[in-house]
Amino acid sequence: MSLNRQEKAIVIEEVTTQVAAAQSIVVAEYRGLDVASVTVLRKTARESGVYLRVLKNSLARRAISGTPFEGLSDKLTGPLIYGISVDPVAAAKVLSAFSKTNDKLVIKAGALPNSVFDAEGVKALATMPSREELLSKLLGTMQAPIATFVRTLNEIPTKFVRGLAAVRDQKEAA
Repeated sequence: MSLNRQEKAIVIEEVTTQVAAAQSIVVAEYRGLDVASVTVLRKTARESGVYLRVLKNSLARRAISGTPFEGLSDKLTGPLIYGISVDPVAAAKVLSAFSKTNDKLVIKAGALPNSVFDAEGVKALATMPSREELLSKLLGTMQAPIATFVRTLNEIPTKFVRGLAAVRDQKEAA
């Protein structure tokens, strides 16, 4: 069932607001997927914070025109499902993981602001750690020197107490 002009404007506006906040867009061809598989994909995407939508390509082109993702317009052919996310790797991870278990979902392209990737680039992006993982690694790296310094400072009085205890034990034995 086709949309009238007002409904199309609403869809374009909704997608444009998602694209404005997005850090990545991944498009995949979903030809041949059954409803149950798409439902599982949507649930996984929702849990990961990915906006997943099936759109007409003409509406998607209008939504991304004038944005840093405009270079993706050339890749929009065929029946596509769009994964839009604020986390640069979330959409790539969700669609890449799903395409590994279901061969009917074929990743076509992806985009970060001002750069477009092919399917291999999206798969490489999916292997990168997420923002939270990178931040936790950074925090661990920053804490390591401080923790080592504290352990070193703590070792001085500990050795002194052990030495006193050894002298005490030696005198008690004598």
